Parts: sequence; C-alpha cells; structure tokens
Amino acid sequence: MKNIKKTKLLIIGSGPAGYTAAIYAVRANLNPILVTGNNIGGQLTKTFNIENWPGNFPKITGQKLMDNLYNHTVFLNTNIINDTIVKIINLEKTPFILEGNLNTYICKSIIIATGSNPKSLGLYSEKKFIGKGVSSCTICDGFFFRNKIVSVIGGGNTAIEETIYLSSIASKVHLIHRKNTLNAEKILLNKLKILIKKKKVILHTPYVLKEILGNETGVNSIKINSIYDNNILNILTFGVFILIGTIPNSNLFKNRIKLDKDGYIITNNYKLNNLNFTQTNIPGIFAAGDVTDKNYRQAITSAATGCMAALDAQKFLNKINKK
Repeated sequence: MKNIKKTKLLIIGSGPAGYTAAIYAVRANLNPILVTGNNIGGQLTKTFNIENWPGNFPKITGQKLMDNLYNHTVFLNTNIINDTIVKIINLEKTPFILEGNLNTYICKSIIIATGSNPKSLGLYSEKKFIGKGVSSCTICDGFFFRNKIVSVIGGGNTAIEETIYLSSIASKVHLIHRKNTLNAEKILLNKLKILIKKKKVILHTPYVLKEILGNETGVNSIKINSIYDNNILNILTFGVFILIGTIPNSNLFKNRIKLDKDGYIITNNYKLNNLNFTQTNIPGIFAAGDVTDKNYRQAITSAATGCMAALDAQKFLNKINKK
C-alpha cells in the first residue's frame, strides 16, 4: 500500500515552469506539493551558458539557474517530493487521483509542467552509437571530445548555441542543417559567422545525416546527403550531437486530456478573450512550459506560463471553496 498524499494543488515537473508555479502557489497559501519527475531541473540543466535570462549578466549555466530556482522554492518551504507520476487513476472530476512510484496523490487541482525531451532522427546507426559518440547533451559529453572533430545536427537556437560552445572544446565542428537558412537568433548567427570565418566551424546546408559510422570503440565518421543533388559527403568526426528539437512529455495524459497532433497539451491560450490561459479542457487541470509550447520553447516563457498556471489554479480553488 502506497502512502497517500493529499493537497489542494499538485505540480508535476521541476523545470522553470514547475518551480515558478510552486513559488507563486506557495505565496498564495495554496500549500502545493511539487513532484519532481525523473528529470530534475529539466532540459535546462544540460545547457551550458544562458545569456538571455532577464537580469542575469553576463551569463549563467543552465544548472546554476535551475539550482537558484530550486533554492527559491526550498526557501519558501515548498513540499518537494522526488517521485514520478506513472499512472492516472481519476482525472474526470475532483478530487483528482494520480499514482507515483512512491505515493498516491489526491488533489483538487493540477499543474502539468512535465516539459519535453530531445527528438531523435530515428536512424539505426544513431541508436547503435548512443553513448559511444552520439549525444544530445553537449554539456554532458562535450568534454570527451576535447581537441577532436565533432558534428552538430540542427539549425535552431539550441544547435547554434551548442556549436559555439563546442568550438571552444573541439578542434573543429561540422554543423549540418537540412535547410538553406538557420533558424536562430541574430546574435547567435553573428557569433557563428566569426567561427566559420576562423574555420572553427564548417557549415553544411542543405544536408541531412544519412549514416553514422564507427566501430566498437565509437564513432569515427558520418555520411551526409545533399537535399538538392543527392551528393554524399563522408566527414571524419568522433562525436555527433543531435539537436533537432523536442517531443513533449505528455504520453501519460494521452486520451485523458486534449492534445494537439504533435502531442502538446492544448490550453485556453488557443482561445481569444479567455483569461484562464493555462487551463486544459478539464476544469482544475492546468498546463505550463514546454509540454504546451511548440513555438517559443524558452526558459523565460516556461517560467511565465508557470506563473500564469499558479494564478489560474488559485482562482479555480477560490471558486470551488466558495461553492
């Protein structure tokens, strides 16, 4: 028999959205329980330098930023439980009941802030060499490729940020993107241009990764394929960092809460003139952060929706208390 934990508000997730929701919920005297999940701190812990968090100058590591948010929640005496929700018992109406590995949680309201995980290309060779040269985390694994040639797959902010970071570790970085243009902020593209001019970064567009090659010791080369003329290049490389976007962590809620075709939780922010922006199709259940966001995916926007979800939950709980 698992322990039963009862609360007005259950917050699921420990990224910027989850921690921010907890901070606002505690300050509103909602006494929430925050269940961390198995990826404490979220994706941001794998980001090396963050230069766009307001008020932070000149930069901070993702791990340090998440440590600061965690310490803020601890300072407010938030009830934080290192557990993972694995089963839904009841989401139809309050009280909602969810089961974790350690406890069963009974609550009047929920904020889902479960974030997202990196996408993979789906190549057999990608799976074969995971942990042997293939990675989605430069801060975790970049150190192992000091003074070696590496490759980055992707063209968004994350891919460019990590290419810049790797250029200070690796001897050379090959950046491969499937489109002609990169989808990153101008300040990052300006930094990248300097590295390309210095030949620290070699840009390949529009190319896709065709195959990762190696042996029992790890990756030693890749094949990339031109989109236009099917030209194939063989590139000597010892590390392949795949940074092509994310998949929302919403599987637990499939067929229980409305999701869009890509698996993102649908909230009222899709509707004009509706003040409860973070509410899902079920009254009392709210969602925030990357599990709802396919467009912006920034730490600051995740934190902002965490704040909004806590305020929306507060209004909901006040309303049912009056009833």
